[in-house]
Order: sequence, then C-alpha cells, then structure tokens
Amino acid sequence: MYTLVIVLIILFAVLLVLVILAQNSKGGGLTSQFGGSSASNIIGVKKTGDLLEKLTWGFIIAIMALCLTTNFISSNQGGSTNDVLERAGEQAPAATPPSLNLDPEAAPADSAEQ
Repeated sequence: MYTLVIVLIILFAVLLVLVILAQNSKGGGLTSQFGGSSASNIIGVKKTGDLLEKLTWGFIIAIMALCLTTNFISSNQGGSTNDVLERAGEQAPAATPPSLNLDPEAAPADSAEQ
C-alpha cells in the first residue's frame, strides 16, 4: 500500500510539472504552442486556461492528500522510533571476544612471563 501511494505521488508530480509547463503566464499557453488557431476553435482559449488551472489545483490537492496518507500508513507499519530503541535496549549485550579482553589480571600466561 505504501509503495502504491508513493508511485501515485510521483506520477501526479510529473503530471503537475507537465500541466504547469503547458500554461503560459499570459493566458495563451496550450493553444499557442500546440496547433495555434485550430486548437482554439476546438477548445477555446478561455476554456483551455480554465481546464489547466483546474488540473493544476487538482494535482496539488491530490499530492498533499497522498503525502498525508503516507504519514498515517508509515506510522502504523513500523512503530515509532522509541519502540525500536526500546527493543534494541532489551537485547542482551554481546560477550567481549577473548582477544579484546582488557582486564590486566586476565592476561594470557605468555605475556605475564615476559
């Protein structure tokens, strides 16, 4: 589920970039770039701007909602960071290997004779 939401966020982000690039700051945008007058006769310049603006807002709202969704999904999956730290503290500490024993009284017999 988490992976699906992430994939949707990436897809919507790419589509949002494409929709924003298709817009023109002066309102011509899609109709002036793709087809000129034939596109404006089919869709109309005003309606194209409205459509692109609605798509922009729709993608922004969808991305925000999906980002909030990932927060709720991830908090339910793995537990909190404190839970992980508590479980790590409950584990018994590993025994020190004999070669790293730093106790001078427990030194090997060879080094005591020298």
